[in-house]
Amino acid sequence: MSDDASAPAAVSSLRRRGERSIAKTLRALRKRADLTLNDLAQRAGLAVSTLSKIENDQMSPTYDTLLGLAEGLDVDISELVTGGRGLSVSGRRAVTRKGQGVVHSTLLYDYEMLCNDIANRQFVPLLAEVKARSLHQFEGLLSHPGEEFIYVLKGKIELHTEHYAVTLLDVGDCAYFDSTMGHALVNPTDDPAQVLWICSRVVAPLA
Repeated sequence: MSDDASAPAAVSSLRRRGERSIAKTLRALRKRADLTLNDLAQRAGLAVSTLSKIENDQMSPTYDTLLGLAEGLDVDISELVTGGRGLSVSGRRAVTRKGQGVVHSTLLYDYEMLCNDIANRQFVPLLAEVKARSLHQFEGLLSHPGEEFIYVLKGKIELHTEHYAVTLLDVGDCAYFDSTMGHALVNPTDDPAQVLWICSRVVAPLA
């Protein structure tokens, strides 16, 4: 997994746009689970120093890191991001109005998480703006349990995956891939690029 450090000024700017910090929620969930920093770091596949920076609001975690933390805490990712528990009854339904999803931003992507008031979902729907302009901005390809689907809504996207050549996707193009295979999305142009991103939620066995 990889994380993006963000400067204090950038963090403040993102919050003015409505991003919800997960620092306090993460610390509260960890304490509720009676886990030390080292315990959760091992479960989430993170360095203790990285986890500490996230809890102290000094680092903005990528989606992959959020997924690992949610699995390590045995909670739905929506609870980690919003600080609340979603509905888990049968006959569930959720509606997110345009522009009203929960925003989480990193140096590589801006995510708008959709329909977060349902817990224990089988997949996580996102709108994502791809900000990365080069694969060199990543600390290696990202990977985690599950499967993913992307559909290009705006601009052009380079899909980088292990075992396959780089694939250029245009508006209306889509791709489905195994998340355990290293992957990354890059915007090769100066124009905005947005995708509908759907990730399956596969909870890994806790260590």
